[in-house]
Amino acid sequence: MGEGRRPQSVLFACGHNVIRSPMAEALARYYFGGSIFFASAGVRTGDPDPFVPAVLEEIGITPASHRPQTFEELEELEGLNFDLIVTLAPEAHHRALELTRTLAAEVEYWPTPDPSLAQGNREQRLEAYRDVRDALIRRIGARLGD
Repeated sequence: MGEGRRPQSVLFACGHNVIRSPMAEALARYYFGGSIFFASAGVRTGDPDPFVPAVLEEIGITPASHRPQTFEELEELEGLNFDLIVTLAPEAHHRALELTRTLAAEVEYWPTPDPSLAQGNREQRLEAYRDVRDALIRRIGARLGD
């Protein structure tokens, strides 16, 4: 595919598939879902995070119900036929690089902080999620836009 070329299918991956990767998937689908297929997965699964839909709804995106899934679960359900795997956490990046032994996918690492580690009151914690959301919007637009 080559650096900078627009992929036809993108997998976003992080540690638990509950915050960063589903947020990236929802944003990318909102902006580019008519022309690119998107999915997300994690190294492990976790419980859905209530702050993710809250910060997406603030900008008019109603996320589809998301069920966290691992790479293995995604492979069983849909296969791992992606042109590009965008990793948002170190452990997901290592897992994606392992997959390239048998997949012809390009892997890009977009280091993204885990907003669930933010301390403080509800508003301070939401601000950390907004920061991740806004950074992902910029990065997705720069990578996938025309």
